[in-house]
Amino acid sequence: MGNAAVRTVLGDIRPEDLGVCDAHDHLFLSSPQLPGQELNDAAAARAELEAFRAAGGASVVQWTPYGMGRRAAGLPPLSRATGVHLVCATGLHQAAHYTPEALGALRGRLAAVFVAELTEGIGTSGVRAGLIKVAGGFHALDAHTRWTMTAAAEAHHATGAPIAVHLELGTGALDVLDLLCGELEVAPHRVILGHLNRSPDPVVQRQAADTGCWLAFDGPSRAHHATDWRMPDAVQALAEAGFGHRLLLGGDTVVAGARSADGGPGMPYLLRRVRPRLEAVLGTEPVRAILTDNPGRAFAVDWR
Repeated sequence: MGNAAVRTVLGDIRPEDLGVCDAHDHLFLSSPQLPGQELNDAAAARAELEAFRAAGGASVVQWTPYGMGRRAAGLPPLSRATGVHLVCATGLHQAAHYTPEALGALRGRLAAVFVAELTEGIGTSGVRAGLIKVAGGFHALDAHTRWTMTAAAEAHHATGAPIAVHLELGTGALDVLDLLCGELEVAPHRVILGHLNRSPDPVVQRQAADTGCWLAFDGPSRAHHATDWRMPDAVQALAEAGFGHRLLLGGDTVVAGARSADGGPGMPYLLRRVRPRLEAVLGTEPVRAILTDNPGRAFAVDWR
């Protein structure tokens, strides 16, 4: 990976320049599944980034995919104003987040849309995506999931871009890996599994790590409190088993009430509370590596 670069909204940068990274979050997001809770306020997004920067953060990877209010054109000004590197996603979420008409318009050209957004730009914004985001279902891979993951794999093979996966309530990890890395021949180190912590099964987590993929432990949240508190133990167990170099951490702020600017934990919580909690069990250096070195490797690509 001699010329590997992380594709940010302001252009490609060296992986070592990414700095302390929130590897899974959202500045903008809207969905019919979350009415009235949209992340669509640029001033609030800026305040959140400034709070994250003040806590020691340097970069944020936004996993908001196609058709969910990414506001790609609004990301470069935010990055310039706050000094925080931003990575934007292409990809497609579960079918429930879209109208049937929107999905119908993508039939037969989904991979091409992903490739164009990774290499040419999103709409007329000129902003290129740096990863592909897709989603599994609850303990299952339905036809929509297979369609989107097949397109994601095709776009990966054309560009080299990493594929980040929303695991519904943390389930289906091994099925996703069977499909992406088995059937569709994506190298495991190009796959990032998100939300694995929401199904705190240490055996499945270990089996997923054994494949060589990335495990993103993201949260905390009000919705997933029942499993969030187990995250430090899971991270510790995986690190002690030799998988510390495959772990990522993220905040995953999905609704307005979760932003620190609106009274929620928000992006700063990752560094203000989660980091010291993990340092207490792992030590400072392993946590530094998880927050800086790992994201640099996970999102760096020899772009084609």
